[in-house]
Order: sequence, then structure tokens, then C-alpha cells
Amino acid sequence: MVAKGRIVWVSGPAVKADGMAAAKMYETVEVGDSKLIGEVIRLTGDVAFIQVYESTSGLKPGEPVVGTGQPLSVLLGPGVIGKIYDGIQRPLDEIAEKSGAFIGRGIQTTPVDMKKKYHFKPAMKKGDEVGPGSVLGTVEETQLLTHSILVPPNHATGAKLVDIAPEGDYDIEHVVATTEKGGNKVQLKMYHRWPVRKPRPYAERYDPTVPLVTGQRVIDTYFPIAKGGTGAIPGGFGTGKTVTLHQIAKWADSKVVVYIGCGERGNEMTEVLVEFPHLIDPRSGRPLMERTVLVANTSNMPVAAREASIYTGVTMAEYYRDMGFDVVLVADSTSRWAEALREMSGRLEEMPAEEGYPSYLASRLAEFYERAGRVRALGSPDRTGSVTLVGAVSPSGADFTEPVTTHTIRFIKTFWALDARLAYSRHYPSINWMQSYSGYLEDVAKWWKENVSSEWYDLRGESYHILQREDTLKEIVRLLGPEALPDEEKLVLEVARMIKIGILQQNSFDKIDTYCSPVKQVKLVKMMVKFFKEAQKALKAEVQLADIRAMSIIPQLLKAKFDIPEDQLARLDDLDRQLDDEFRKLTSGGSGSSKATTTEEVKVVA
Repeated sequence: MVAKGRIVWVSGPAVKADGMAAAKMYETVEVGDSKLIGEVIRLTGDVAFIQVYESTSGLKPGEPVVGTGQPLSVLLGPGVIGKIYDGIQRPLDEIAEKSGAFIGRGIQTTPVDMKKKYHFKPAMKKGDEVGPGSVLGTVEETQLLTHSILVPPNHATGAKLVDIAPEGDYDIEHVVATTEKGGNKVQLKMYHRWPVRKPRPYAERYDPTVPLVTGQRVIDTYFPIAKGGTGAIPGGFGTGKTVTLHQIAKWADSKVVVYIGCGERGNEMTEVLVEFPHLIDPRSGRPLMERTVLVANTSNMPVAAREASIYTGVTMAEYYRDMGFDVVLVADSTSRWAEALREMSGRLEEMPAEEGYPSYLASRLAEFYERAGRVRALGSPDRTGSVTLVGAVSPSGADFTEPVTTHTIRFIKTFWALDARLAYSRHYPSINWMQSYSGYLEDVAKWWKENVSSEWYDLRGESYHILQREDTLKEIVRLLGPEALPDEEKLVLEVARMIKIGILQQNSFDKIDTYCSPVKQVKLVKMMVKFFKEAQKALKAEVQLADIRAMSIIPQLLKAKFDIPEDQLARLDDLDRQLDDEFRKLTSGGSGSSKATTTEEVKVVA
């Protein structure tokens, strides 16, 4: 039975309609004579409260509201990769063709090109048993991605395949398979639809033991995130959230990237939309868009669509996870999404909680972050995929005690706190190493030990301890000046400065430094730790701190990240031997500083 009602009340994107007794919660409806897309978010008797995903200007009481009988769903099939969508999976290029630069109302589009043909290669034959998640065949979606045609998760188990299309070129509306169970035949196409608010099921969830390697030293070495993990990047205006997220999206060892621009400023989102199509995938040399989906919902678009955008994005991410791919989903920013929740809650006259946000803010954040995970997908053959969720948070005035940040911290395990003071001093990425943390450190240590270096965990701990000691000494330096410290403590300050410049700082626009492999990261940290230990020995051997500071190896250590590319890592071993030689000369009374460099000169070089 189709719900048919009439508008009785309009307040911004919120609409009230009566005569909707047949409607269901979260059912998609067509609102008004323009058939605007809306979603039922509250039912009271035969009165439905609807959030409309388009501008409601000109809408008036008495106009019709018609239910579709379906929840808000996304189309999942070949053609999704490389698209730029709005918050409810409408392609922006198609909307632009129909309405120009500004999004018109009531525009009907299809999420993908339904007439484009793909070369289908069947993976099953007649008589095979199929169930949810079974791979019927494959098509080449882009040159970087082979797309598996999956049996929908809500399909019956134990069905027989009575017909499958032979290898050939078909559009996605073509019936590629027919299954039968108990006399019921089901025709399967290359695509299916899935409700965005319902997580896609999986067979088994794995522990997060494999790190997501991003090539960013401060993340991989000090605050790692696991594949299938959750992370947050909170930071005030101008602290570098967007560039950090771009770096993660570009360099992370994932197969698919889903980038959600959720309520960001239009000019910032334009930069993403202009840049991403021109970015080259560093591993294949192909355009990065061949493995990327963009969801663009700027701050001047309807707030209701902003609320839906992260569900749209995470559902598409889960679909590619079910094919056995590692997916990184970046949401920029969840604060704007929460503001959309707050506005809709206010329109519905709900009782506000802290700072005006609705009382269900925490549960909605939990629903989103819980959809991360590394899993074994349904069906056969066995496939392991992951969805890693990274959300940017934009707290007003960089106040990390505000509700969105505090609730996000409850549900994520990696916290990269951006610091305005670091950003303003040109230290990028401006991740504050004293406020940030990772809950995956112990989980990924085994992977680092088996695949990179058995020393990684200890080296990370020793170098981080130097940074911690420096943080405690800074207060004494502020009160009494650096001269009040003994040489051993001055050495801590010096080496901490070297670690900050040589490891924690990373230039995303430098051809060599933009990406740092795990092997190079370990070698750089190892040399810093070794320098500290050798310098401590030299001080005990009564070498002057000024002579240690003047060592010619220091500027070379600081510049190694820029000077030594990934295909010449043997030069780091030469640098390590040079470090040994210089300390040997220094402690034996030789001239370890024949080309003496003052501390000021070292800073200039760095």
C-alpha cells in the first residue's frame, strides 16, 4: 500500500504531512509537485515528519506527498568508481548538464551510466549453488579495478544457478544470472540496491592486526592505524586537516578511496574536485580517480543531504570491501555533519542536549564508526576486505572538550590531534605528539616485526621517550632558561629537536619526502636513537656538548628524508657508518668537527 498524504507544515528542510498512516520509518518519499526527494524520520499517528534533501523554497501546504515504499538506498554496481556524487548519490556532472552551475530541484538522475557496456566474464556455471555474496563473474570497471558482480546479501541461501550469461559485453541492466529455490526464480543484474542506514553483513570479523601504511612518519611510526580501524583528526581552522587527509587518501596502501566532503566550504571542496581528477596514483601511474569515489556536499547544499552523505559513502565503501578490497573512507568533516543533525533536531522541536546537539548524537557517531572493520566477506571464494574510517573534526576555537570531539574519542582508537601552534610555526603535519595516541600500537607490532624490522617497537618507544622528556624539560627552560640545565638534559632538548625536524616534520609537496616507506622510517628513527646513545657516551667520556652539536653528521641526518629516495636506501647505511666514525674520532680526541657547523647553521640547513 502506497502512502499518500498532504503537506501541512514546512520549516526549512523539515516538512510535516498528514494522511501518511501507511508510511514506514526511513521510507523515501516524493514531496510536493516538484517531487523533491525526502525521507520519513518520525511518525506520529498518520502524521509523518520528513527531511527533504533538496531546497524547499516555494513549497506550500496542500501539496502532495507520495511514498515510494523503499528506504533511502544506493545503487551498487560497475560505474560507481570515478564518479563525483552529491549526498544522495546523484552525479554532479549530470545535475550540471540539466540545471547548470547551481543544483536545480526535483532533478531525476541515475547514479551510473545504465547504457555503458562492460565485458562480463562468468565465474560460475549452471547448476552451481549460490548464496549471499557469491561472485557471479567479473568486469573491468577501470584499469586499476576488477569489479566482482556479487549476489545481493539479502538473497536466499542454497539457491541453484539455472542460467548465467556467457562471456560478452552487456550493460548493467542486462540479466546476467537467474537463480531458483523452492520454485521461486530470481533474476540478477550487474547491480543491486542497498539501504544506506543498514550495515552490509559479513561472515566473520578479524582483529585489527595489519597496519594501514600511509607513508606519513608521524602516523605509521608513532600513531599507527590498522586496516579496518577508526581514526579522527581534530583541529582548528588552518591546522592542515584537509592536506593530511589528502595524503592519507593518496598514499595509504588501500585499493579504493571514498572521500566525503561533508559540509565543507565550497572553495575548499572545489579544490578537492579539481585536484583529485588530476592526481596520479603513485603505485600504478594511472589517474587516482580510477580507484576513488567522491561525495561532495558543501555547506551551502541542503543540510538534510549532508546528514545522509556519510551513510551513502560508507555503504559504497562496504560494497567494495565485500569484493575483498581494502577501502579507506575519509569524512571531512563530521562536525559539519553533526551540525546538520542539530539543525534538523531543532526544526523538529526536539529537546536539545549539550551545546544544542540532539541527545542521540553519540549513538549516531557510534553507528557510523562501528561500520569500520576488517572482515571475511559472505559467499565464495573466500575474500578478506576492510573499511578504515578516518573522520576529520572541526571543533569551534580548537576546543577538544566540545561534544562532537569528546563523543568521537569514545568510538575511535587512533587520535591525531592537530595543533595550531605547530601549524603556525610551519611544522606539518601539525600532529601534536603529546596529545595524540593510537590504540593499535600493540596490535600492529607483530606485523612490523615480521615484515619490516624486529626493532621497530623498541625504537619507537625510545625515540618517543626522548620527546616526552623534552616536554617535561620545556617548563624548566621557560622558567629558568636553558643554561639552568645540565649537559645531559641539554642533549635531550637537542635530540628532540632533531627528531622533530628530521622525522615528525614531513613535506607533502616534496617529491621525495611526500612518502616514506616503513623501511626508511625505521632506518631514520634508528639513526636518531643511535645518535642520542652515542652522544650520551661521549658526554660521559668528557666530550663537550658544543663539540657534539657541531658534528657535521647532524645536518646530514636532518636532510636524509629529502636527499635519499626510496630506491637508494643503502645510502642510509653509509650514513649510519659515517655516524659511527665521527663519534669514534670525537671520543678518541680526533677532530670530529673538521667542518664545524654551529647550531644556528644546522637550523638554517634543516
